[in-house]
Amino acid sequence: MSVIQRIDRTIEVAVLTVSDTRTIETDKGGKLVREYLSQMNVNVSDYTIVKDEIKPIQSQVSNWLQRGFDAIITTGGTGISQRDITIEAIKPLLDKEIEGFGELFRYLSYAEDVGSRALLSRAIAGTKGNQVIFTIPGSTGAVKLAMEKLITKELNHIVYELNK
Repeated sequence: MSVIQRIDRTIEVAVLTVSDTRTIETDKGGKLVREYLSQMNVNVSDYTIVKDEIKPIQSQVSNWLQRGFDAIITTGGTGISQRDITIEAIKPLLDKEIEGFGELFRYLSYAEDVGSRALLSRAIAGTKGNQVIFTIPGSTGAVKLAMEKLITKELNHIVYELNK
């Protein structure tokens, strides 16, 4: 069995909540992402909330990409309503999409959380240069699933692969 390589430094992460209604006090999803990251060798270097609009999302993520964060995790705005446009805002910023992330997230959502409602679940991950972006739903159940089963298990390895 092959050994998974790991980066030997603190990983710098930014967390973005996309919501028309959440505030720092009511943002349970963003808080949960930060709590999971605090249990790793990760520094949450920035966190903010923006409205569910393409330009503010792209502007914030582009700013963080320029600042050189290893990873950006966005939560919220991934549903199927007309206001949910986080996926559409993030996708054009990516060099490469990590298709397996969304596929595995939906599978796990189906098997362990919401059953056939997972059909409505949208999540993507991808890279920009040597940085990774994860875009996940904002519900605490979805955040818990994505963080526990996927992101915390693979973040260090992904950052290693992008920087080797």
